[in-house]
Amino acid sequence: MTPKTSRRALLASGTALLAAPHVAAAQTQYRAEYKMSVVGNRPIPFAEGAFQWAELITQRSGGRINVKVYPGSQLVGGDQTRELLAMRQGIIDFAVFSTINIAPQVREAGIFQLPFLMPDHRAFDALINGEVGRDLIGIMDRRDVATLAIGENGFREISNSRRAIRVPADLRGLKIRFAAGTIFNDIFNGLGANPLQMSFADLQPALSTGAVDGQENPVNLFLGFRMDTLAQRHMTIWNYVNDALLFGLSKSVLASFTPADQQLVRECALEAARNNVALARQGLGIPGTDDSALVELRNRNVEVTILTPEEKRVFATALRPVYERWSNTIGTEITRKAEAAIRAVA
Repeated sequence: MTPKTSRRALLASGTALLAAPHVAAAQTQYRAEYKMSVVGNRPIPFAEGAFQWAELITQRSGGRINVKVYPGSQLVGGDQTRELLAMRQGIIDFAVFSTINIAPQVREAGIFQLPFLMPDHRAFDALINGEVGRDLIGIMDRRDVATLAIGENGFREISNSRRAIRVPADLRGLKIRFAAGTIFNDIFNGLGANPLQMSFADLQPALSTGAVDGQENPVNLFLGFRMDTLAQRHMTIWNYVNDALLFGLSKSVLASFTPADQQLVRECALEAARNNVALARQGLGIPGTDDSALVELRNRNVEVTILTPEEKRVFATALRPVYERWSNTIGTEITRKAEAAIRAVA
């Protein structure tokens, strides 16, 4: 489809959507702009999901619902852990939340941070598309957030400037940055590292100055932000956690839209989330993709260490006390549901 044809199709779609709710729209005063918050910026899939959601809404509503993305969590001063509170305060209208960043306020969201709970993407899908995902949507609803779709940030791998990591002892003494959540402090302390919490905005300068030795993030983010230029010469693919992304907006904002526009916003969220998941998995060598992202790491002179299932089990065993302690904090019921869902697809 050519760009010209695409614009015609979008305009036609917008005209059709406008026709039905014409009377209701006349009775509803929409704002000139709705604010959407997201961590990071394009080109990472996390941020791309937010931009696509905003653009789809704006285009398909014919501009009646004008959603603007504020990347880098700038509406909360770069502190991504404040996004949920800011939405409840009316500072933010829309957001693509990482479960890592909301887990300090929504304990059940921490299910995605239990170390080595999810062995692969099939396990992750079993959680977001099953009872765990539905439970989390209900929990967010009780916090005045309408979650319309669930996406994926990507399995979080670990990089550092000093050495390859293949066994827990290799982490001993390394200063590792984590984004948020006491569970990560416990995970890296449990492996003998020196964990340091800081925002994503502070991460890049910390890596460049050597204030931290390493970090944990998806491969797509490592590549997108050229962390190989920040002394990160070693990358270990260990798939220890994968944070789900919640495409949400304030319930009061959603309720202010006409029923037709509510459905439009929901459909745009589902489409953007599907695209986000595909982008997050691109190039990782999993079924349905090539390994171009891993090849690119090596082309940038990054040493890539891919752990075997047996090597991952050594890390999982070392972290079992952390897993058990945090499963009680997150909730034994949701942990049981997650473990059962993963066993069913193993």
